[in-house]
Amino acid sequence: SRWLSTGTNWQAGRRASLLGEDTAAVMAALEARPRLTQPARPRAAAPTRLSPLNKPFPLQGVRIFDFSWFLASAGGTRFAAALGAEVIKVEWKDNPDTRLAAMSPVGGRAARRAATGPLKGVTDSDMGGQFNNKNSGKSGMSLNIRHPKGLEIARRLIAQSDVVAEGFSPGVLQRLGLGYDVLKSLRPDIIYIQQSGMGGVGSYGRFRTIGPVAAAFAGTSEMSGMPEPAMPAGWGYSFLDWIGAYSFATAIMGALFHRDRTGQGQWIDSSQCESGIFLGGVPVLDWSANGRIWSRIGNRSPYKPAAPHGAYRCAGTDRWIAIAAFNDAEWQALARVAQRPGWLSDPRFATLQSRLLHQDALDAAVTEWTQGQDAYACMDALQKAGIAAGVCQNAEDRVEHDPQLAALNWFTEVTGTKIGQWPVTELPMKLSATPPYSGGIIDRGAPGYGEDNARILGEMLGYSAAEVAALAAEGVI
Repeated sequence: SRWLSTGTNWQAGRRASLLGEDTAAVMAALEARPRLTQPARPRAAAPTRLSPLNKPFPLQGVRIFDFSWFLASAGGTRFAAALGAEVIKVEWKDNPDTRLAAMSPVGGRAARRAATGPLKGVTDSDMGGQFNNKNSGKSGMSLNIRHPKGLEIARRLIAQSDVVAEGFSPGVLQRLGLGYDVLKSLRPDIIYIQQSGMGGVGSYGRFRTIGPVAAAFAGTSEMSGMPEPAMPAGWGYSFLDWIGAYSFATAIMGALFHRDRTGQGQWIDSSQCESGIFLGGVPVLDWSANGRIWSRIGNRSPYKPAAPHGAYRCAGTDRWIAIAAFNDAEWQALARVAQRPGWLSDPRFATLQSRLLHQDALDAAVTEWTQGQDAYACMDALQKAGIAAGVCQNAEDRVEHDPQLAALNWFTEVTGTKIGQWPVTELPMKLSATPPYSGGIIDRGAPGYGEDNARILGEMLGYSAAEVAALAAEGVI
């Protein structure tokens, strides 16, 4: 499973069904199923507060007390914020989140666009671009839960929350006095979800990891790269942070649904490593069924034969295009677009099977053509000819020039109090009635450190401005 829990564990069923294997059983079950004579249980009234998209939020009314940090956990609660949950991000200066990564210039995106040269660097922890992207739409609170008063404040706020989320090493929150038993005593139907690299149980349950370490254990690092004797290349970026975040968010949604139906909360132990194993399902199944060990294949196609199949250099600095031809018709179309009739008369390339046997020579021939081509013009010509082709896009391509992402409104401009206006990534799904919005219910970028202390303490616990100031002076907030 991708997580363990006290309420909604993943279920392992039988093997996948054969085609049509269960048709008779399914039809019989449908015929025997009693027809509903009463409508489904009425739900609570739809929320009335609308997002800037003029649509309601699906998670409005849900409150998450959020100890997450780093992307694997913070990204999960960020998705919940985009769906309308009130997410209170809790931090303390002695162990800050990754606020100082991808720093943004003063003046927001407008300043960057107007710049004619390098912009002055900043060290203000409220100006981190990565932090802004993974925490947009959240409220921010600084709280020292090692201080008795800070711990008591946390307990009182948790009693008013639906979910407690965290991304510490297993056992940290328990040692700080906020284990699951304590949380249940504060609110019996609380949902407590933790995210770590390896999970909180088992032989590796106490390992401290980050995304690339979990990826190595999950096997995804071994899958990527050129064939032996080349070393595994890994996936570069901490891919399992985002995959872990999606798994984390899915577990939260499932637990909220379960609580709505049963009234029961639960504890969930989510693991980046297990999420990564899902990405390597085919090699795992191949070993389990056939005893065959995965062998790295570079950019070649391991299961559905294709030749050429790879990423090919184009004109310009570090510009590449991915091309795949799965049959002779596509190969012939590629030769026509490239104006290389000699390819079609070369016996090494006459059939798909012969091209598969001579892929090194084939790749060299295709590269000889593509390296003089503009990547986008090449992609357009190949696509029009019915050939699968796509530019290997960099960040600038995706943010500034990709027409598909623009059509999907995949980037949302949000404004942080200090960082200014910047685009952040939107959730990669579209909901017609309750669409996500990365600014959340507060319509804002990520919070500055402790930015919402006074509002949260005042609105939820009744603290006065003087009392809030006293807590700051004591080192509680």
